[in-house]
Amino acid sequence: MEQKNNSGAIFRNNYKSKDTHPDWRGKVTIDGKEWEISLWSKHGEKAGEYFSAAFGEPYVKSEIQSAPEPKKEFKSKPIADEFDDGLPF
Repeated sequence: MEQKNNSGAIFRNNYKSKDTHPDWRGKVTIDGKEWEISLWSKHGEKAGEYFSAAFGEPYVKSEIQSAPEPKKEFKSKPIADEFDDGLPF
């Protein structure tokens, strides 16, 4: 969904599973840059109902995955060499 500059869209967060998760989430474009917005529904004695907001850069899933390291060749020493302390048992 392409957004006009200095506008955006916010939707109810259907994946909220903790109180710390936002009630609403969305994306806005400000001065040509896209931002994610999170809103929490709050209630205060003096203010009544209001929203608390946080803005952040959009989450980008890393597409670069490091190649697995090659397995190192394991060379073992004979056990007798490691524990040869001259004892007969």
